[in-house]
Amino acid sequence: MSAESLIATDALNVQALSSYLEHDDCPTIILDTEYRIVAANAAYQRHFAVEGREHLGAKCFKVSHEYAVPCDQAGEHCPMRKAFDSHRPERVLHIHHTPRGPEHVDVELRPVLDSQQRVVAYVERLQSVELASAQPQKQGLVGTSAPFKQALAALQRAAPSSIPVLLQGESGTGKELFARALHMGSPRASGPLVVVDCTGLSEALFESELFGHEKGAFTGALYKKTGLAEAAHGGTLFLDEIGDVPLAMQVKLLRLIESGSFRPVGSLRTVHADFRVVAATHKPLPRMVEQGSFRQDLFYRINAFTIDLPPLRERREDLPLLIESHLRNLAPGGRTRVDASALRHLQRHNFPGNIRELKNILERARLFSDDGVIRDKDLPAHLLATPPLPHRQDDGLARIAHALHGFTGSRAELAKELGISERTLYRRLKALGLG
Repeated sequence: MSAESLIATDALNVQALSSYLEHDDCPTIILDTEYRIVAANAAYQRHFAVEGREHLGAKCFKVSHEYAVPCDQAGEHCPMRKAFDSHRPERVLHIHHTPRGPEHVDVELRPVLDSQQRVVAYVERLQSVELASAQPQKQGLVGTSAPFKQALAALQRAAPSSIPVLLQGESGTGKELFARALHMGSPRASGPLVVVDCTGLSEALFESELFGHEKGAFTGALYKKTGLAEAAHGGTLFLDEIGDVPLAMQVKLLRLIESGSFRPVGSLRTVHADFRVVAATHKPLPRMVEQGSFRQDLFYRINAFTIDLPPLRERREDLPLLIESHLRNLAPGGRTRVDASALRHLQRHNFPGNIRELKNILERARLFSDDGVIRDKDLPAHLLATPPLPHRQDDGLARIAHALHGFTGSRAELAKELGISERTLYRRLKALGLG
């Protein structure tokens, strides 16, 4: 009997459904149309079931997010609502509660239709995203904000393929971190990731760096050098700030990307390298194409899949996570933290230098802090020129829901974490349907 037939019966046979799901190695659950989890395989119970919290018969939004309302009513995209309307599979990136704390999860949901094409249930497969973290960590991508999740969802789609990816974003938004995540999520993860910094290279130097050269190929070439393109064989070639490539070199770069073949400077031999191309830029390449400073054919070759990286000012919600992550990296094993007033000053700042600027500010402030607590006095003067953002009286669902992710303490501890009174917390939770 198929899963569809089992689900369509009047009384759902949970044992039979659970047995059916065991054929899938991926964590998988079956949901009814009222958001209840009616069956789950062993893989789900191993990876996502939180000890002491019953999941069978419980609402999926309560189990996965600790929401009191469905995801679409809590400011999230709900694949069930979309699948109910479209009658087609839906895929979304969510943050779920797991035994390991909050994690990014790639959710693929398929509606089950009866003979009259009515949705009677859903099959949901869940896969933890290892390319980024929803918790503080010393290295790698960190974030939970909507703009960050949008970029991460695109990365998650592109990583397993060989399609060329163009990372677009302001300077300091973490383009190399995204490139590394693309590499680690690809079948080439065991191969090298070779970074080519295209900034400030003359035509001759760029060609020598990328293609390599033979001994005696030019004055100063005292030895044979392997080019970065050859070094990337079997892995990923990351062309950082590709908008800075000299126009005369762009045709050779295009030929390299299309064929994987090139000649080292001063050599007659042709070298072939197999690599995936990831490029990044903060420059407006379409405008450069119009102006004639960037080749149109090269632009279309590297622009097969574009990921826009949000500036830090558009993902302020991630600041506490990013701050804790960077402080852990700056002082491994230390207990450096930022007090509430200094945090509000940081949240007020627009960060034109983005994450790179945040790192520099924190490193400087840590050196001025004598007791491991970064206060207003430890921040650069320009951050203190305007008053910090006040505690908002209408923080809204996003802030409350974000704070609830992975929080296992009491309501009193949560109120303290948010910098509000317990009474205020209870009032807001009730008003937002979370009380």
